[in-house]
Amino acid sequence: MTAIKHALQRDIFTPNDERLLSIVNVCKAGKKKRNCFLCATVTTERPVQVNVVKVKKSDKGDFYKRQTAWALRDLAVVDAKDAVKESPEFDLHFDKVYKWVASSTVEKNTFISCIWKLNQRYLRKKIDFINVSSQLLEESVPSGENQSVAGGDEEAVDEYQELNAREEQDIEIMMEGCEYAIANAEAFAEKLSRELQVLDGANIQSIMASEKQVNILMKLLDEALKEVDQIELKLSSYEEMLQSVKEQMDQISESNHLIHLSNTNNVKLLSEIEFLVNHMDLAKGHIKALQEGDLTSSRGIEACTNAADALLQCMNVALRPGHDMLHAVKQQQQRFSDLREQFARRLASHLNSVFVQQFTQTLLQLYNRSSYHSVPGHDQSSTLAQHSAELTLPNHHPFHRDLLRYAKLMEWLKNTDYGKYEGLTKNYMDYLSRLYEREIKDFFEVAKIKMTGTTREGKKFGLHGSSGKLTGSTSSLNKLSVQSSGNRRSQSSSLLDMGNMSASDLDVADRTKFDKIFEQVLSELEPLCLAEQDFISKFFKLQQHQSTSGTTTNEVEEVDGVALSRSYTSGVPQTVSSEKDMIRQMMTKIFRCIEPELNNLIALGDKIDSFNSLYMLVKMSHHVWTAQNVDPASFLSTTLGNVLVTVKRNFDKCISNQMKQMDEVKISKKSKVGILPFVAEFEEFAALAESIFKNAERRGDLDKAYIKLIRAVFDSVEKVANESQKTPRDVVMMENFHHIFATLSRLKISCLEAEKKEAKQKYTDHLQSYVIYSLGQPLEKLNHFFEGVEARVAQGIREEEVSYQLAFNKQELRKVIKEYPGKEVKKGLDNLYKKVDKHLCEEENLLQVVWHSMQDEFIRQYKHFEGLIARCYPGSGITMEFTIQDILDYCSSIAQSH
Repeated sequence: MTAIKHALQRDIFTPNDERLLSIVNVCKAGKKKRNCFLCATVTTERPVQVNVVKVKKSDKGDFYKRQTAWALRDLAVVDAKDAVKESPEFDLHFDKVYKWVASSTVEKNTFISCIWKLNQRYLRKKIDFINVSSQLLEESVPSGENQSVAGGDEEAVDEYQELNAREEQDIEIMMEGCEYAIANAEAFAEKLSRELQVLDGANIQSIMASEKQVNILMKLLDEALKEVDQIELKLSSYEEMLQSVKEQMDQISESNHLIHLSNTNNVKLLSEIEFLVNHMDLAKGHIKALQEGDLTSSRGIEACTNAADALLQCMNVALRPGHDMLHAVKQQQQRFSDLREQFARRLASHLNSVFVQQFTQTLLQLYNRSSYHSVPGHDQSSTLAQHSAELTLPNHHPFHRDLLRYAKLMEWLKNTDYGKYEGLTKNYMDYLSRLYEREIKDFFEVAKIKMTGTTREGKKFGLHGSSGKLTGSTSSLNKLSVQSSGNRRSQSSSLLDMGNMSASDLDVADRTKFDKIFEQVLSELEPLCLAEQDFISKFFKLQQHQSTSGTTTNEVEEVDGVALSRSYTSGVPQTVSSEKDMIRQMMTKIFRCIEPELNNLIALGDKIDSFNSLYMLVKMSHHVWTAQNVDPASFLSTTLGNVLVTVKRNFDKCISNQMKQMDEVKISKKSKVGILPFVAEFEEFAALAESIFKNAERRGDLDKAYIKLIRAVFDSVEKVANESQKTPRDVVMMENFHHIFATLSRLKISCLEAEKKEAKQKYTDHLQSYVIYSLGQPLEKLNHFFEGVEARVAQGIREEEVSYQLAFNKQELRKVIKEYPGKEVKKGLDNLYKKVDKHLCEEENLLQVVWHSMQDEFIRQYKHFEGLIARCYPGSGITMEFTIQDILDYCSSIAQSH
């Protein structure tokens, strides 16, 4: 490498006034290995220029040539790739990044070190050296052959040094003393040499003259050494004395340390003893309250509560490490445990006695009330009816108030002895479930008696109402036949046994009565459940969550179109996931009879009158909505939600039965149809439903039922009209759809707007169809004559030339017109009026409407004939023997006469 460096200096850089400082053999990364050299050079002329030159062998391989040169000031970054691991790769960032691979790591390090030195010396802009060892940036790496090269480079780099200001001043003074120095350098050099010899001689003489002074200096040094030896002896003696003093001070310090340690230990021991005495000492008054305290009086309960809290604090004190190994602490803990066990047993026994006493007293009151009039001839239901004028449930507030005095003690028992706490909970649920079951069953018996009534003979559970209504029994509905409105009204009236009240009045009164009773039942149950739930929460201290092994989430489930909130527990099976779940489980066990009794009451109401399901759906939905707003996962919300599903099913069943009855309706072949029963019953249902569901939460269920019912009504009307023999189909359709349209217009049911428009359209279409069909061709021969005239015109004969046809000349026209004088026309219209009167029913009162439409249709035909006469027989003077005014008079007189 040294030979190459010299060759490059001689052949390439010397001719360009440059000096080669460092060289590295490289090739481009990722390409074929075509070696070249990167050279760091500086110019010999000032200002100095530093370059990085790429030198490459010629293609023939005889000599080197300069290929590319970069100014060092353009170099931005030198990347050595890895500062720890040796790698031959490095990058130089000029205008772009040049990636190189050196022939050896040593050459790469030497080259980078040279670049760093040049940057430090010549450039103001510092180059970024990344992934370069810090040692490499401080000194060159000398090894092997490169040691000499590196040394040469350092000398070359340090060979040129700038003169400082003082040196420049001395040279200028010297140059001024020898003006001929520039013109005659040899003479100047000789002068400098002579002056140097003179100075050397002067220096030697000065040294020789100072020998005496040197001897004196040596003597002084010897004396100083002796003094130093004496000082060292004194210092040694002082050190021995200090050593003895140090031993004594160490002994004193150790003694003081032991005394301080003893005092510290005594203070700590006193602190521990005070801690144990203050935190593990229970007052005698508390001990006496726990052992003998009165649990019946308020003062005694308060004293026991305070003592129990103090005992719990003593037992739960956080002992410091080592306290549990002290015998006195163990004895005190055992004493506390005995006190806790004794008081917990006494408290549980007392509360069980309170539960039993309350249960027994309440059962005795119920028994005395129910057996007070239990004499022969009086059954239990009659007794309940006599002694339960008001439908109310007993109030347990006094019992709750008395027990709430023990709430804090229950919390203490829960925290100290969960087994006894759980036993009390089970006993409470057992006693209260039997108590509530008796009270609730009696309450529902009274409700059933009030619903069914006891004054109507031959009526079990109040099965009343006209057989013609949708609420009648199945056997009577199967025999339902379409009858006139008068017959239907008389039949309903024959079923009444309450004076002048109509069937509808009776049904409305019974339904209103049922609605009030059902609402009162729900209104009584709701505060009862809420009061008991609130008491359980406070008495058993279930407001705050405890650490459990599961989590509870609420989800909304839809059952039969009813959105219900369900609570699901994730975690270990058969464990109470939260205290809310425990409250719900206790409420479920205590009030296990509510849901069956409610279902029985609902079944009874549905049996009394299927329309009661509308009242129950509205009332039950409102109470479910209220309960879910308070707590979606509560017992009351869940129970009422389950019952709401049953009510919704009954409501759907009521709608399905009405649709089934429509499908099973039969037509009387001997009488005219009139307004079909199910059309009138739909009107009754809609009017009742609108009054019940006003501002109700379940309006959507009613709208769905409306859609099903109205479609069934439409289909059944079509079916009856097609099967009718006595009454024309158009009349059946016209009258019933007119009645439906009038009902929907009066009730203004928003979800049936489309059906209202459809009913109106069907009524209009069938009215027009019936008018055209019934009117027919009252001037039959004249109508046939003009049909022939229209046929000739259609064949291409001009209208004014029709009178020249033999069969349609003026003479033939006059003969046909003479056959229809005014009397005959009036007679035909009178017969038509009687025919229409037989077809139409009195209930809908459409006779005048139909008659007016027929009058308009007849006048339209008359005008049509007059127009044909005017166009086909112009100037003939032929006219009909009656006028439009005559037609109006005929129709008016006929209508008035009937």
